[in-house]
This record gives sequence, structure tokens and C-alpha cells, in this order.
Amino acid sequence: GKLFRWPDLQHPAELKPLCECQSFGVADGPTVCCNPYHFSRLCGPESPPPPYSRLSPNDEQKPLDLSDSTLSYTETEATNSPNVTPGDFSDASTSPDAVKRSHWCNVAYWEHRTRVGRLYTVYEQSVSIFYDLPQGNGFCLGQLNLDNRSETVRRTRSKIGYGILLSKEPDGVWAYNRSEHPIFVNSPTLDIPNCRTLIVRKVMPGYSIKVFDYEKSCLLQHTAELDYADGPYDPNSVRISFAKGWGPCYSRQFITSCPCWLEILLSSNR
Repeated sequence: GKLFRWPDLQHPAELKPLCECQSFGVADGPTVCCNPYHFSRLCGPESPPPPYSRLSPNDEQKPLDLSDSTLSYTETEATNSPNVTPGDFSDASTSPDAVKRSHWCNVAYWEHRTRVGRLYTVYEQSVSIFYDLPQGNGFCLGQLNLDNRSETVRRTRSKIGYGILLSKEPDGVWAYNRSEHPIFVNSPTLDIPNCRTLIVRKVMPGYSIKVFDYEKSCLLQHTAELDYADGPYDPNSVRISFAKGWGPCYSRQFITSCPCWLEILLSSNR
């Protein structure tokens, strides 16, 4: 990794294998993958650093204009263009084995306040969500039709590109930005507990972030009185917008003002 991708890499603990790699999750296997494009780079927060963190993130890797106290639980990976073959991702809805397992999330695609298309049910451990590809399976947003789209929505849709890879892993749910533009994420486990300030993370192209932490979710105790101005609060919902941010740092205060966004509805049954 240091030779081919990251000259400033100092410790293997800064790396995380991508879930598409066949060696992923295999403890003491007969082979060990050494393809640097099968790994992601973790950039921990400045304060307090998690156990795996050895370096502070560069300025361009930090969330936008947030205080150090809000940097906890941010985990990103720096990959420029990982060698991921689109055909490696199976269609979560049509796989013959998928119907035998319970789903772990549903994905809804929205344009401003309008949901477009059906809920996409995910059974496989990972799913690719993209605009349009010549090959590969997953949730293709480019095929979802809607009459009278605004020019803003059309421009934003053109920036989705390869989109994101959403994966359920032992430590939580990860979103990997495969597009050429930033994505923006809000999640109950990224917010500071009992904080009324909405926290939206900016994830640059080639980075990933743990959008939902199962263990932390179980520990969080949200009070019923919290009044969220942008709609009902769902402790198992993750929201991701393409190219356009929202919240206190942006002109768009609510995600329903974003042209193109996803709602990840996680199953309560892990």
C-alpha cells in the first residue's frame, strides 16, 4: 500500500480490507491478499482517537467546519479508483439464494420530497447503488422514471455515476463513495447522543464511512421529547445525499431540499 498508493502510510492498522475481496473476514486463511486496491484507508478523528488511529486526517479529509467534539466516530477510507468489477455485485432482489434469507435493509430513492420508484430490498451482504452502468447488478437509479424533473435534479443525477457501495459488516454498515463527487451522510450513530444539532458528514470520492454502528445504536438512549425539525426521528434510518449537502453548514436545511438522496431503512433484526 505504501509503495503503490499511500507514501505516508505508517502502520497496517490504518488499513481496512474491502468487503469484495475474497480474503475479507477470513481469519488465518491459507492466503493473504496484498492487492493495495483491495484495501481502504481509515482516517480517525483528531480527538479522541480510536484505538486503530495513528495519524490525524488531512484537512481535506475532515468533515466540514465542525468542532473537534463532533469528529468522533468518523471513519473514512482513501482509495482513488479501486479495482472493483461491476459484475462482482449480485442483484439483491433476484438472487435465488436471497429469498431464503431475511433482508437487512430497504433502500428508498428520493428527489426532493418525492420518492421515486419502489423500495429496494437488500438481502446480500453488499449492494451497489449507481446511476447507470453498462454491466453489473444492483440498484440502478438511472432507470427510475419521473415526469417533469427539474433541471437541478437532472444535473445532480448526472453526478451519481458509480454511486456507492453499501455493505453490512460485523462492526456495522459501511458506505463507500465510488462516484466522482462527494456524498453527504447523516445517521443516528454519527450524531452526538442527545444533541439537537444535526451532524452531516461529507464523504469525498474514494472514501468510505461507517454509517451505522450496531453496538453504539444499542447503547444510545434517545429521549422521546427531541423535536427534529426535518421530520420524524427513526433510530434505524440512514440518509445519504448525492453531491449536495444539507444541515447547519449549508443553504439547504433539510434533506428534502436535496435533489437526489437515499433513505437506508435498516432492519431491526440483525
